[in-house]
Amino acid sequence: MAGEYMDFEAQITQMKKIKERMDRIRRKILVMSGKGGVGKTTVTVNLANALVDAGRKVGVLDTDLHGPNVAKMFGVEGRLMETEDGTSLFPVEPRPGLKVVSLSFALSDSDAPVVWRGPMKLAAIKQFLADVEWGNLDYLLIDTPPGTGDEPLAVIQNLPGLTGSIIVTTAQAVAVADSRKSVTFSRRLGVPILGVVENMSGLRCPHCSHEIPIFGIGGGKLMAQDMSVPFLGRVPIEVELREAEDAGTSWVSEPAAGPSAVALREIASYIDALEDDYLEMIEAEAKKVKAEADEADKRTQEENRNGGYA
Repeated sequence: MAGEYMDFEAQITQMKKIKERMDRIRRKILVMSGKGGVGKTTVTVNLANALVDAGRKVGVLDTDLHGPNVAKMFGVEGRLMETEDGTSLFPVEPRPGLKVVSLSFALSDSDAPVVWRGPMKLAAIKQFLADVEWGNLDYLLIDTPPGTGDEPLAVIQNLPGLTGSIIVTTAQAVAVADSRKSVTFSRRLGVPILGVVENMSGLRCPHCSHEIPIFGIGGGKLMAQDMSVPFLGRVPIEVELREAEDAGTSWVSEPAAGPSAVALREIASYIDALEDDYLEMIEAEAKKVKAEADEADKRTQEENRNGGYA
């Protein structure tokens, strides 16, 4: 992996490489949440498989550097990325049409913790963007760790042409409270919000079919309505989904899969059907919101310098 520091000329070269590679990818989507344990990786992996099933070429970048689980869910845990001339990295391909990159592919010991500060994490993410031979893709889905810190910030600041973010939450009040911060984070940084997914939304009893609200139902939808962002759908809890992830198989690809697979396929279809005109419109709106926030910050700073007077 890249070192912690890089001279100015090398930084410029890396930025050019990132742009060249990202220009070959039609849509780049950040999957995030302010709360841990809500199923961001579940949503990312299943959306990727559903898009591949629909004939799209998809890449998945796992930026959860401290807890990379994408490889296990795709059934490629223990694989290593191939290199060429010490510069180019080649993604692991779990199935035709799908390319995956994760720090876990560079670790010889799966039990070893990654003890990195911010600069090292930034260097790793930039290297994944610049040095990986992604090729021509319809989608690049970026899985992130919880919160609004180094990893999502590194992606947003270094990935040109980011299409938008998907916010994952459960209906539980504490998850919704933290996920609202991800909506505000996206807006503050000028990232269009494609919508909110309410994951683990109820468990249907296998005996009586009664729906049990283990983590609540409807909290994510209410959050989306309150914050004026699209609601993409609710994904119920299913034991079979968890078993498929543990086994590294594609749950959404199973013809007889249950309601969670149906919901995830519908979300993938919605994302895939978004028109370029609509994406351009919400991008322009996101930039406008960011510009207004930047201007408000400047006025506040000026007032503070003047003793609280404009």
